[in-house]
Amino acid sequence: MGKARTLIIGLATIVMAGSLTACDDGRSGAEGAAKQLASSLSALDVGQLTVAGKDAGAANEELKAVFEGLDAKPAVESGQVKLDGDTATFPLNYSWNIGSAKWEYSSEATLKKSGDKWAVQWSPTLLAPELSDGETLSVKTVPAQRGQILGAGDAPIVEDRPVFRVGIDKTKIPAEQADASARAMAALLGLDVEEYAKQVAASGPQAFVEGLVLRAYTPEITEAKIQAIPGGSSILDSMALAPTRTFARALLGSVGQASAEQIEKSNGALRAGDTTGTGGLQQKYDTLLRGKDGVEVIASAKTEGQTPGTKVFFSSLPAPGITLKTTLDLKLQQLAEETLAGVGPASAIVALRPSTGAVLAAASGPGSNGYNTAMLGQYAPGSTFKMVDSLAMFRNGATPDSKVECPPTVTVDGRTFKNAEGYPESSLGSVALRDAFAHSCNTAFINARDTVSQDQLESAAQALGVAVEAPKLGADAFLGSVPGSAEGTEHAASMIGQGKVLFSPLSAAVMAASVANGAPVSPQLVLNADAVPAGAATSSATPTESGSATPSPDSASASALPASPASTKPITKEEAASLADMMRAVVTSGHAGFLASVPGAPVGAKTGTAEFGNENPPKTHAWIVATHGDLAVAVFVEDGGLGATTSGPLLKSFLTAAG
Repeated sequence: MGKARTLIIGLATIVMAGSLTACDDGRSGAEGAAKQLASSLSALDVGQLTVAGKDAGAANEELKAVFEGLDAKPAVESGQVKLDGDTATFPLNYSWNIGSAKWEYSSEATLKKSGDKWAVQWSPTLLAPELSDGETLSVKTVPAQRGQILGAGDAPIVEDRPVFRVGIDKTKIPAEQADASARAMAALLGLDVEEYAKQVAASGPQAFVEGLVLRAYTPEITEAKIQAIPGGSSILDSMALAPTRTFARALLGSVGQASAEQIEKSNGALRAGDTTGTGGLQQKYDTLLRGKDGVEVIASAKTEGQTPGTKVFFSSLPAPGITLKTTLDLKLQQLAEETLAGVGPASAIVALRPSTGAVLAAASGPGSNGYNTAMLGQYAPGSTFKMVDSLAMFRNGATPDSKVECPPTVTVDGRTFKNAEGYPESSLGSVALRDAFAHSCNTAFINARDTVSQDQLESAAQALGVAVEAPKLGADAFLGSVPGSAEGTEHAASMIGQGKVLFSPLSAAVMAASVANGAPVSPQLVLNADAVPAGAATSSATPTESGSATPSPDSASASALPASPASTKPITKEEAASLADMMRAVVTSGHAGFLASVPGAPVGAKTGTAEFGNENPPKTHAWIVATHGDLAVAVFVEDGGLGATTSGPLLKSFLTAAG
């Protein structure tokens, strides 16, 4: 008896799951049926329900077709049931997440009792009010206006500029022509032929398959050549762009269609066809610059003979992106890039305004291949670091007039250090610190290692604004690294800006700016940096064997250590004046005399040549830093030889043109 009872209950349960069933002739049966309908609609599957006047399978196919274009599932709940004999009516409350918007509405549902079952009275309006037979719903994105990036004085840097989108319009050619046209277009545009042909083949028959975006036609890519290819098309559009293709590219980043990888990592924030930032400020502030797209849910008729309508069921307005304000001086940035245009290796020019810390230019040359050498590069600073040495020596009682010993060579733990080739004999022996600085006597500063400890070097660097946090910068940067402890040859190497001492061109410019300012300078690039997304942090990088830098957040090297808080013993005006005195001597009596002819305020400078690698003789990086009125500049060339002969002329050209 017990087994028979269990079997009967189990069969009853199966019947309930397969149709809308009335448990009795009253309200509870109708309410149960209403909830089952809502649950089935939420799952986009009504194939197991009883549908009046229509096959359940056909109703299910219609349901899927209507909602397929929304690429989501709704949350559906049934409302209060009203009974009228064998008829039950109730609202269905829908809630959809469409992009970043929520679409909510109610439709009216009717059930009719047939025997012991409640059957759904199927109608398009059950799915959405005013939906007609044959209409399906789809989502149209209403793009948000991307925020601008402004320079100093709110001058637009990145703004909408006219472009030509060039590609194949498949509506203009028969299907069998698409492959040949794709290959011809790829060859014209310099694209990977096989890859572009695959993109064209994979797209639908109504697609325009973009190959390249041009700012303007070129002699190689003309409108006539594009149109000569069957299906070739050039569409006038606009895109958020900087003044030129290369303008501050490594710093600003770029904007384009989101890649499959970016879409996957966005956790639903990006969809196919969306534009997003790649690299630099465009990527760091992408969420804020992008704003929020609006959406429209529209109906279109697929029934033969019907004209597609423009019925809008739902719309949400886009929210424009923020405007990012920076300190970049468009003239100086362009000048810096033009100055580096002919330099083959990786290179950089960084210009700061000492009185405010404003980053006026941060240019990375063409040899950097898109890497932000100016702000992220990590290199031994060479003799520019003697500015740090000198400050540490001042704090031990020295002055620019103090006598130091400058022999031709000095040996530390079996390693011999010497001065640069061509060092003037007249500046050897017992000379003033000013003279040793002006001619960059390596041995004099290495000899000071017994009175200047490694932790004093670290403290002096921080006093000059190096290797400390830059809370106002608002951009990813390497701010320098000076180990707090070192002994023997490593400590000796630190005294001439080698060993484990690392600078970026930005940190070298900060050091010079702090001298000109008479107080530590904290650089600032993004004026509304308080809009930085949560979790964004200063990036770090690890120098490669050649001395160039590549991002490596997992590095455990000294260079990847986080920057320290601001110095507790900042440089004083008196100390800065002594350093400025010696930097001026580099121009008036040292090996940067070529800067004496720069018009305007007197120039103070310090050159640097930093050895790297294992070759004999070793390769060298070329550095020079300078102050010129309320301007501080660092120039760097990787594998560039001597600072005075390679970076020096670039600096002179920049300062002269800057005025």
